[in-house]
Formats: sequence, C-alpha cells, structure tokens
Amino acid sequence: MARETLLDMAIDLFGRRGFDGASTRDIAAAAGTAMSSITYHFGGKEGLYLACAEYIAEQIRERQSHAFVLFHDAAALSREDARDRLLLIIDGLAAMLLHPSTANWARFIVREQLEPTEAFERLWRGGMEPLVRGAEALLARVCTARPGRELRMMALLIFGQAMIMRAGRASLCKALEVRDIGEAEAALLRQRLRANTIAILDAEKPE
Repeated sequence: MARETLLDMAIDLFGRRGFDGASTRDIAAAAGTAMSSITYHFGGKEGLYLACAEYIAEQIRERQSHAFVLFHDAAALSREDARDRLLLIIDGLAAMLLHPSTANWARFIVREQLEPTEAFERLWRGGMEPLVRGAEALLARVCTARPGRELRMMALLIFGQAMIMRAGRASLCKALEVRDIGEAEAALLRQRLRANTIAILDAEKPE
C-alpha cells in the first residue's frame, strides 16, 4: 500500500513539476511517509521515476485487457470482424482516457512525449507498443494493401483521436463551451470518434 501511494503521489508531482521540479521530500510528504521509504522501495528518485512509468504502463495493460483479447487470432479474422474489433478497442481507449483517474498519467506521459527519457521507453514497451502492434494486426485485415509501417501510422493516428480527450481537455472544453467534460459531452465525443473511425476504415474497402 505504501509503495502504491508513493507511486500515485509521484506520478502527480512529476507530471505537474517534471523530474527536476518534484523533490523526494515533497513526494514523501504528499504520500504521508518518510523519505526513507523512497529509498527502501525504489532506491532513489530516478528509480521512483522509472517505476512510475512502469506503473502507468501496467495500468494501461490492465485497463485495456479487453483489447488484448480482441487482438487474438487477428490474422484469421474477416475484414468485417477486424473492423468491428477495432471499433470496440478505440471506444474502450476513449472510455479509459475520459475517466478522471487518467489525468495524472496524461501529464506524466505528455512530458515524456515532449522530452523522452528512459521512462518513455518503459511506457512505450510496456503499455503503448502492445496496443499499437495489436491494432496494426487488425488493420492488416482491414487495409490489406497497406505496408506494416503505414498500418502502425494509421493505428497511432486513430488512437490520437481518443488521446485528445485527455491531453487536449482544455481545448475540448473551450470548443464545447463547458467547464468540464460531463457524461453528455463524453457520450457525444465517443459517438464522433466511432463515426470518424468508421469513415477511415471504410475508406480502405477494396474496390
């Protein structure tokens, strides 16, 4: 429990202040524990930072476990079945990113996207890459003429539509003229995301 509390507080403070701006003293205080707990559990500040990245990746895998089931046997699927699975996966990703608990992750991840460190490698390998590779396998059944590199690009661009629901929250609120994304706005965003994804996938239908 103490380890998880430290990770939660560290993700929040590292996301808000960056690695250099977040002190171990402040992290320990926010977690209600002694600074020695950081050394005990993580070996120090750098170890804690890397553990935060691994923890986020683990949470992504857990919350997207349904997606990994849907990736199974992708090569044997019909075009229609692969398309339907992709729609389920992108909706699940949107639901996760709209959940308030992912706000702290987003700040941490965006910092690593802008200035990647070893932590980004752990985020990528542990949480992001498996989703992209799985989507690539499904897209290969939908877009049969596209090379793998282009399929990965398509997967990232489709996922990016969901990611803006968290990383672009301020812009969405301004555009929608609301203070926060409520249930009604979330439902509309998910509907629009589904429609956009259908348009992208159906544009790839063979002649």
